[in-house]
Amino acid sequence: MKKFYLISLGCPKNLVDSETIASKLTKSGYELTLEEKEASIVVINTCAFLSSAIEESEAVIERYIELKKKKNIEIVVCGCLVERLKDKLLKKYTDIDFLFGIDSIDEISKISEKSKKIFLKPHPEMLNSNDRILLTSPHVAYLKIADGCNNFCSYCTIPKIRGRFRSKPVEYVVEEAKNLSDVGVKELCLIAQDTTSYGVDIYGKPFLIELLKEIEKIKNIKWIRLMYLYPRRIDKKLLIQIKNSKKILRYLEMPVQHISDKILKKMNRKYNKEIIEEKLQLIKNILPDVALRTTVITGFPGETDDDFNELLNFINKYKFNSLSAFKYSREKDTAAYSMKQIDEKTKEIRYKKIIKAQSMVVDDLNLNMIGKRFKVIFDAKNTARSYFDAPDIDGYFSIINNHNYEPGDFANVKVLKAKGYERKAIVVSKSV
Repeated sequence: MKKFYLISLGCPKNLVDSETIASKLTKSGYELTLEEKEASIVVINTCAFLSSAIEESEAVIERYIELKKKKNIEIVVCGCLVERLKDKLLKKYTDIDFLFGIDSIDEISKISEKSKKIFLKPHPEMLNSNDRILLTSPHVAYLKIADGCNNFCSYCTIPKIRGRFRSKPVEYVVEEAKNLSDVGVKELCLIAQDTTSYGVDIYGKPFLIELLKEIEKIKNIKWIRLMYLYPRRIDKKLLIQIKNSKKILRYLEMPVQHISDKILKKMNRKYNKEIIEEKLQLIKNILPDVALRTTVITGFPGETDDDFNELLNFINKYKFNSLSAFKYSREKDTAAYSMKQIDEKTKEIRYKKIIKAQSMVVDDLNLNMIGKRFKVIFDAKNTARSYFDAPDIDGYFSIINNHNYEPGDFANVKVLKAKGYERKAIVVSKSV
């Protein structure tokens, strides 16, 4: 039996695609191995959202092309890089054996036929459900409810790479959630390019609340986490649904990207500072203990010192539990590519100021955390997360006392120390 080694680059949405690839190949008679040296096939699921992601993807490809000179392996390249730079890949990397686009991975078993090298299909009008082999911890999984995007932010390549926004029908999502529950998943992280637009293309209106109600019925799913919420579409009905739920976590990831009206308009974000502040006030009024995560971009074309200081003041004022900052990346095939650019030195200075400001925010939040108790889910023997910690991207608890809890178990802990995004805690009682 041929063995394949799988490398998944990029975001959680790409990871879900990688899990589908693993399932398709396994069902076709191939064996997944975690040891590179055992594999005769290397599958690289690439990211191409930013220039830095392209560089990383190409570096991985080049590494295995070098390995191919010493060992008889087949190289399969999938994902966003294929969609964005197919012609370049064909010309630059002639040793690649197969190329699969995002919506062609259901055909990946055809590598055995060797009938052709390139597999590309148009993006479907609707997403289907696929079997997966989990590549995460067995108690947590990402649930992709839609793909593509209709927002067309001026800096973003996603619509070109992944196409228009397409939802997965409720019954398919629920079936997939049940299947994940059956294999031991307790925490579901709902993801899409724009989770708040779920269902608009199928049902003619946002249908996220209806979907959440169905997922909440699944007995063994204990935590439901909402990711990638477009700020303008967060409304009172959704917040009340979260408030009244015992399973939907009081955790909202809402990427604001900037707060200057001028920059938001140039970004084509379809909201302004007033709308963002109104949304934040609404969220805090309905969910006073909510954990907020956001993303901001600095160095966008036309960002002045005043624009940047407005962003910095916003970060200091609203004290997000978690914040990711990015220096603007100039990408071809985006509207912002042709705008007058800001020099890299200025971007770096501003980026460092944001990181410092957020670090001080986290220090303040940590002071209020000492001595408090939180329900956590264990990811490892001595590592756990609370409702305000998404897997891999947020903080965690280091559990320092003896206990008998295993990954996937819940417990109540008391915080003893907190520094940055790591907190030291002790288990004080069992939880379910």
